[in-house]
Amino acid sequence: MEVSAALSLQCSSWIGPDKVARRSTGLARPPRERMPPLVRVGYPRRDETSIRTGRAELKIYCCYKKPSGWENFHNSFDEALILQSKSEKVLLHLSGRCIYLVGMMGSGKTTVGKILSEVLQYAFFDSDKLVEQAVGVSSVAQIFKDYSEDFFRDNESQVLKDLSSMHRLVVATGGGAVIRPINWKHMRKGITIWLDVPLDALARRIIAVGTASRPLLHQEPGDPYTNVFMKLTDLSEKRGKAYANADVRVSLEHIAAKKGHQDASALTPTDIALEALMKMEDYVTEKAAALSRRFV
Repeated sequence: MEVSAALSLQCSSWIGPDKVARRSTGLARPPRERMPPLVRVGYPRRDETSIRTGRAELKIYCCYKKPSGWENFHNSFDEALILQSKSEKVLLHLSGRCIYLVGMMGSGKTTVGKILSEVLQYAFFDSDKLVEQAVGVSSVAQIFKDYSEDFFRDNESQVLKDLSSMHRLVVATGGGAVIRPINWKHMRKGITIWLDVPLDALARRIIAVGTASRPLLHQEPGDPYTNVFMKLTDLSEKRGKAYANADVRVSLEHIAAKKGHQDASALTPTDIALEALMKMEDYVTEKAAALSRRFV
């Protein structure tokens, strides 16, 4: 595989979704100890891509393999055909640009992101996982506890900066990534998609899986649903305008209404991915048309 000079990843192969790179430099360092050296990521080596990004080096081992098919999505054959058709139309105008998924915690960015990465033949990264591996701590909650939220945000910004120099990536960002303007500067190099989930559905989803991994959802006495819903409401009020900066908005409430569902919780990840592709197609074709008119 050929890699352009130093700052791009153009890899149509598959990178293990849970295998992420550790940065040994360039990120804020924990005050208690130096971070461990760079580690390798990916599946067993067949083709090595080395990307140097200013202060940090990211090494990824790409293993070429054929797409595993649609069985991983557990969707119908018709849905698979639509996914494929829409992804092909979007790819005509993407030009390798990265895709960044933003939205509240628990909104499904990772799940939907993996579907999009497969149909688009992009690599997938979770920015939270990248920060965890860079710092050498097993969870975002633990980073908040051991160091601070600011420390996590500094590392998050560095990760997004590094990823923004690459191509053909789908990136699931953390729920609070939108609060720093510098992060938008990095993400604007690609296309941003906001997964807008109704707060009641979001609260039920988070309660179902637990709040232990959510550092901003402090355990308090009382009804768990009420506590989580109130905290999400507060976060939504603070971040709502920031999420609205995204190039594309995918409203789960709107999708549910189109499908005749009373509750957005009835939607499948495939439903959401399809809507995201359709919204992306509208966005990229409109941009392409506007660009062509400028040169007429």
